[in-house]
Amino acid sequence: MQSIERAFGLLEVMADAGGMVGLSQLAAASGLPLPTIHRLVRTLVDLGYVRQEPSRQYVLGPKLIRLGETSSRMLSVWARPHLARLVDEFGESANMAMLDGDQIVYLAQVQSRHSMRMFTEVGRRVLPHCTAVGKAILSQLPEPEVRELLNRTGMPKHTATTITDVEEFTIQLHKAQADGYALDEGEQEQGVRCVAVPVPDAPSRLAMSISGPAGRMTEELLHHAVPMLTQAAKALSDDLR
Repeated sequence: MQSIERAFGLLEVMADAGGMVGLSQLAAASGLPLPTIHRLVRTLVDLGYVRQEPSRQYVLGPKLIRLGETSSRMLSVWARPHLARLVDEFGESANMAMLDGDQIVYLAQVQSRHSMRMFTEVGRRVLPHCTAVGKAILSQLPEPEVRELLNRTGMPKHTATTITDVEEFTIQLHKAQADGYALDEGEQEQGVRCVAVPVPDAPSRLAMSISGPAGRMTEELLHHAVPMLTQAAKALSDDLR
């Protein structure tokens, strides 16, 4: 059991470091002796879950992709009942999304039953600066990490309301952190309004949202939606433990 715990701990260290590390970095982060780390890593290499580069650094192996894809599908399965209750209550589309690298990927959606509705294809990838789910997730990260991400991706303008200034965006993140929710005021798609909350204590950086035409996403709806969204995110977090 101890070896399994240590092996998964090393994989998590590698993931947190961006997927590529050296033995000394693994030792510093894990606190394990180098011989122990070398033995565990060699086993992971033999199994295909870790690969050694010519630089002698270790990277997460391709065999983990299958596990990750299956895990993402299961996240969608677990989220759907919570999203469906939100749709039943408010009539608008409900979504779950994850920060994957520098992008937001939508993992699950239950659609509104209105003929005019917000539709986001599961698997769609967008940049986080122009979405409520992206803002909700980034509001939980250290500000230097957020600024580095924005420097890498840029802040392209999609609509007239897209925020393209880092300082203005940072102010919005501080507000989202204080309020517990984030808004997208037609910043990804004109005429669409979205409210999102982070999923607390989740194994991945997740957020849940409600989205719809701006005319139906009124302040009154938001007032009632935020507490239920927060409750749904907490319930999903409990399911993932």
